[in-house]
Amino acid sequence: MAGMSFTLDVLRKRHQFRAREYWSRRRLDDYQRDSLENLRKHTYDSSPFYHQFHKGLYDAALEKLPVLTKSMMMDHFDEVVTDREIRFQEIRAYMEDQQRPERFLGRYVINATSGSSGRLGVSIFSDNEWAALMASAFARTPLNLSFTRRIKTAQIASTTTFHMSTQGGSTFRNLFMPILMLPASEPLASMVEKLNKWKPDTLVLYASIGRILADEQLGGHLKIAPRTVMSGSEVLTEETRRRMMQAWGDRIYDNYAATEGVAAIECERHRGMHVMEDLAIVENVDASNRPVPAGVYGDKLLVTVLFKYTQPLIRYEIEDSVRFADEPCPCGRPFKLIGSIQGRVQEILSFSSTPGGSVNVHPLVFHNIMDTLPVSGWQVVQEVDCLRILLAGISGVIDDRQLERLVQQALASQGAVVPHVEVQRVPAIPQTIAGKTPLVKSNLPNKAVERFRH
Repeated sequence: MAGMSFTLDVLRKRHQFRAREYWSRRRLDDYQRDSLENLRKHTYDSSPFYHQFHKGLYDAALEKLPVLTKSMMMDHFDEVVTDREIRFQEIRAYMEDQQRPERFLGRYVINATSGSSGRLGVSIFSDNEWAALMASAFARTPLNLSFTRRIKTAQIASTTTFHMSTQGGSTFRNLFMPILMLPASEPLASMVEKLNKWKPDTLVLYASIGRILADEQLGGHLKIAPRTVMSGSEVLTEETRRRMMQAWGDRIYDNYAATEGVAAIECERHRGMHVMEDLAIVENVDASNRPVPAGVYGDKLLVTVLFKYTQPLIRYEIEDSVRFADEPCPCGRPFKLIGSIQGRVQEILSFSSTPGGSVNVHPLVFHNIMDTLPVSGWQVVQEVDCLRILLAGISGVIDDRQLERLVQQALASQGAVVPHVEVQRVPAIPQTIAGKTPLVKSNLPNKAVERFRH
């Protein structure tokens, strides 16, 4: 995928990204303003959808513009994109073609995911846009790019062809970066054997996999000494971080990334994740799209990706509940910090409340209980008739009935009508098609979920 011209472009952009880390906040704000102006001009000239969607608002402030949802973007895909040769049906045919070329139309990288909504979402990147995304990874994360030393990486995530982790891993490999790519669904014994043989310098994985492998390391089965461990795609709880640090030391970096092109990463101070604000403007808002202050959890993010001209995303809704830190990082970088992530809106469970109506219960309510258990994995699953607590990899004594009572008490303290709670011991926590194991999920019918969210 990565020819010499692409590699040189990544190296040039990496240098630019690193220089921006020394900008003042004022210079960053000016850069965002100018980049947004250029993005909107190009978009209004080239995207029929936005030309109509923002009609009468071409000169309005960003916060006055309407919100773009995933459903809207996919429903109007052909009109959103700015290259009139791009057609969604042709992308689908390309994805299904076993003999497809490396690039769609010879010049585009395709990422696709169904996410937690279950609906296919497609992100398309030009060569230049993909180079920017790869360069930002090498500039801002602990990933190293060297032409003189083999810095080996192991990535344990989804290996689905069009998943972002697969596409990124393939690009890294072609940028002369040795990489072992394992699916998160790989049997544990096989995963441990391959990692012991590979001896990675850098380990990139889901938080749930990190917790399991940390236990394997502490148990003496896994014998690796990565200099850097990057966790992403799932909430990294304090207990999981503690176990990973016990296994590999103070070298754990939490990472936030969305397929659409927004990313954040911890620096060496570990005070939160720096949002790459030269790539995207990120608004933290409540359910009514009103901004929330630093130190307060929002209901979702509205993201404006500044470098994507092919598929413009202006105030694009991402249903993640995050809290921005109310103090800057002492490292001096100008970027905002994500202090913590509660998870996706889909991980916030709704219960009938004792006064009537409904009450929202955030995942942290469950984390406070479950992270104290001697297990390698857990999951809370809301069913129509009960709340199931799945436990895997139990290494100590657990009183199932006491655990059920603790969960019921926690729900009662939130004002919820307490459901039947049932603990189930399982060989492994079920994974999604991408290999993730969400800590909290709802199996309620969609209509019930939608009533809660609105």
